[in-house]
Amino acid sequence: MAIAGLGACDDRLVVVGGGLAGCEAAWQAARRGVDVTLYEMRPERRSPAHTGDALAELVCSNSLRADRFANAVGLLKEEMRRLGSLILEAADVTRVPAGRALAVDRRAFSAEITERIETHPRIELRREPVDEIPSAPQAILATGPLTSAELTRALQKLLGDEHLYFYDAIAPTVYGDSIDPTVAFSASRWEDGPGDYLNLPLSEEEYRAFVAALSAADTVPLHAFEAALYFEGCLPVEEMARRGLDTLAYGPLKPVGLVDPRSGRRPHAVVQLRREDREGVLYNLVGFQTKLRVGEQRRVFGALPGLSKAVFARFGSVHRNTYVNAPRRLTPSLEVACRPGLRLAGQMAGVEGYVESAALGLLAGVHAARALRGRPPLLPDPQTAHGALMRHLTAGDPAHFQPSNITYGLFPPLEGDGRRIRKREKQERLAVRALDALEAWRPAWDEDVA
Repeated sequence: MAIAGLGACDDRLVVVGGGLAGCEAAWQAARRGVDVTLYEMRPERRSPAHTGDALAELVCSNSLRADRFANAVGLLKEEMRRLGSLILEAADVTRVPAGRALAVDRRAFSAEITERIETHPRIELRREPVDEIPSAPQAILATGPLTSAELTRALQKLLGDEHLYFYDAIAPTVYGDSIDPTVAFSASRWEDGPGDYLNLPLSEEEYRAFVAALSAADTVPLHAFEAALYFEGCLPVEEMARRGLDTLAYGPLKPVGLVDPRSGRRPHAVVQLRREDREGVLYNLVGFQTKLRVGEQRRVFGALPGLSKAVFARFGSVHRNTYVNAPRRLTPSLEVACRPGLRLAGQMAGVEGYVESAALGLLAGVHAARALRGRPPLLPDPQTAHGALMRHLTAGDPAHFQPSNITYGLFPPLEGDGRRIRKREKQERLAVRALDALEAWRPAWDEDVA
């Protein structure tokens, strides 16, 4: 369905895409007294990653990642909480135990957001696909990394150049009661008590056999015209194995901080499984995103200690992520430079990760709402996590631009006395500076809320 003129009402915002970024954008605009039409293509169409019809569907339970300031994403989430994020409110009420990470019950999380969007008096949810750029004065495209071919072509035509792309992979999940309890032990790294993860210890011989099997396994081939441009933060496990024998042992299978209670020693390597729901029915193989064929996943992963009788609830897969060259195409308010009033949010704007995508939705929704009220953009302080993310998108080198998660490396440097400071102290100081800057900036943000 082509709806080029959809929502072309001067005082109504059109948001395309019912993922985390689109829902956050619609929510933030509605909070500011703006009427919103939110388009979601499901159930009429589905992407390869979708399994249901609820809004804001997550691929895995720990998609919201670390929840402490030692990681910049923890700081970004705290900023979002303080700014009234719908996504963080829903995550906090549907969270499940996951050590230092923010993990959620995926179904409950999506159901919570769907209910709040559907019942908001200023949001009209329309379940139909959009294949063309909306002509509404204010519109947000938040269609995610799997934007439809039709809308992708329309955006290509508007921008006058091709999209960039890379491949992102999904880890498999297994049923908890099919994991061998005589092999698995409960523990979280460096934490006392049973911990929130199941751990499968591997001896050096078992680890070497696994790497060999993984490296030789058959994978789903890419199309001949597509290059294997993987995001470094989410490499398929078989790609990591091919980079060297010890790559996985220093990556997702690192045993540091874990002791097998039966031997009293640290294993050579450890496969960690993280619960996907509150009840512990499903467990995700941490770091095992893959493009192995289904039969090979059964064979190679099933040969791991403790998984010989594993029943897979979902196999891993690979998909293409689409994004634009943000430094070249977007303004600091996420507006497409050649099309005033049209904003991009989420992964297609050039970030990686659900939290970062939702953060862009939060900013885009506020920018659009202010534009409809005849007010200038409210740009985040560059010292905040939101500002650092926007700094990456607008001040990066267009010739070498790639999507990124939020990291402390994106923040402006600290002013100091020239002495070297330890990483932890630097992160703490950056976090304190960011939250101080946020609190100074927040009154202007809050005064918009209806």
